[in-house]
Amino acid sequence: MSMPATIAEAITYGANQFTEADLFFGHGTDNAEDEALWLAFYALSLSFAEDEHILQQAINVQQWQQIQTVFERRIKERIPAAYITGEGWFCGFSFTVNKDVLVPRSPIGELIEQEFQPWLSTPPDTVLDMCTGCGCIGLATALYMPDTHVDLVDVSTAALAVAQENIQRYSLGDRVSVIASNVFDGLKGKRYSLILANPPYVDAGDLAAMPDEYQAEPAIALGSGQDGLDITRRLLAEAAHYLVDDGVMIVEVGNSWENLEDAFPEVPFLWLEFASGGHGVFIITRQELLAHFS
Repeated sequence: MSMPATIAEAITYGANQFTEADLFFGHGTDNAEDEALWLAFYALSLSFAEDEHILQQAINVQQWQQIQTVFERRIKERIPAAYITGEGWFCGFSFTVNKDVLVPRSPIGELIEQEFQPWLSTPPDTVLDMCTGCGCIGLATALYMPDTHVDLVDVSTAALAVAQENIQRYSLGDRVSVIASNVFDGLKGKRYSLILANPPYVDAGDLAAMPDEYQAEPAIALGSGQDGLDITRRLLAEAAHYLVDDGVMIVEVGNSWENLEDAFPEVPFLWLEFASGGHGVFIITRQELLAHFS
């Protein structure tokens, strides 16, 4: 094709190429056009805050080559756009990401934006973000709740290095800490008002069938045994010891929610609903954990 005359035409070209290549979208965008816009803006060092009229701006040969290079990488490598840009968005905030962490996308973000109302009567004093990855869940919590202290926990030291970058990015070192721990092993003596967990929860069947874009993410952050519940079982068995008396835990298990219901039919999981989409997130109190997992 001839060189596009404007940014808008370049985006249209990219969207058509992405559709023809049968790319998967689910890591910050859900369609080819938005993905092409994101990557084109990255290639041209443009901000999403730009006026929409920027789309009619003319591009030169060098700019078109920069855009093409990014588009071609997305098609050839089949990786999430966030790994190309080095940036993912969550709760309205930008976070540094790379291939050592999942791309932010948890529905827990909607709960953070609502400051966990009506599930918590007051903002939590202390929060544990278990399996934190890039730290987006815990850091967004700290950003929305300026009096809350947060521990970001992960077994992956590479992931915690990314989380530390994001702590520094938002100057939250006085309220947010990183802890390397295999679930609760490194947290002896700690107690929290709220535990948030987006653990690995993909079962073996779903993991094998995932599109290439998911396969590009760290396997340790996705798969969790045959039924997807290996880590969740540990959370349920041990969390009560790390919660204050009226503390609660919120856990995302995605498509493995049915496996969880089957495994623990007597447990009163409260499944949360989300206006902006998402499923497989439950809330459970410390008292319920003690009653069923003591």
